[in-house]
Amino acid sequence: MRETQTVRRKVQLRPVRPAGWWCDALLLAGLVTITLALARGALLGLDLAVSRWAFAHDPVPLYRTAQVFNLLGQGGWLLMPISGALAVAVAWRHRSVRPFLLVGGAFLLTSATIGPLKLWTDRAAPTASVKPPFLPPEEAVRIFNDLPAGAYAMSYPSGHVANAIVWYGVIAALLVALTAGRLRPTAHRLIRFAPPAILLVTTTYLNYHWLTDGLAALLLGLLLDRLLHRVPWDDLPLPGRLLRGWDRPALFTSTP
Repeated sequence: MRETQTVRRKVQLRPVRPAGWWCDALLLAGLVTITLALARGALLGLDLAVSRWAFAHDPVPLYRTAQVFNLLGQGGWLLMPISGALAVAVAWRHRSVRPFLLVGGAFLLTSATIGPLKLWTDRAAPTASVKPPFLPPEEAVRIFNDLPAGAYAMSYPSGHVANAIVWYGVIAALLVALTAGRLRPTAHRLIRFAPPAILLVTTTYLNYHWLTDGLAALLLGLLLDRLLHRVPWDDLPLPGRLLRGWDRPALFTSTP
């Protein structure tokens, strides 16, 4: 009697665009460069000028509109719930737990990088000059600050922007899997790139963040997104017998 052999897919990193690690190195170098420049006092004048312009040009209709669009970056009650719901739908469609690996990986990656970086850099938001602790703008804009106890000191980098890049990338990947690769490329690009661009503008205009907070978050988010999409989620070894067959591929339904 011939034994049936299970052929495992070879585990190797997934391709990303642009290909190669040089792009990742440039993104990391850009983030380090902005951070060092801010630590040495450079770019602070630019941040102050942009913030002052935003404070001086905030008519109520435009301000309220920006607030509505800024909701696109809410992770706790928007991005993660949507990602979780899509993961459930893809998992049920393909009878696989692998969509949850992608969502869990995104959560762990963002939690391990964005939050700690915010705590380390200890930077106030622009609004710290108009509400408690009422810092002078020239002090609020400083990075590696020594802020009063209880003061908001988690402005750098912008979590809205960085999280949006990662989570809308996850949402787009899950939608591709849910539609079996039939999601139109235009819709895919719109989902991935429009929300982070909107959030970069709105968080700066609303003075929730300094301009360089958003630029640094843009670089960090793109770096994290590339790392996340390199992981071969469909090929990672899982205990198939324990999962009763729910370890089958589910995500890579089209080329990235």
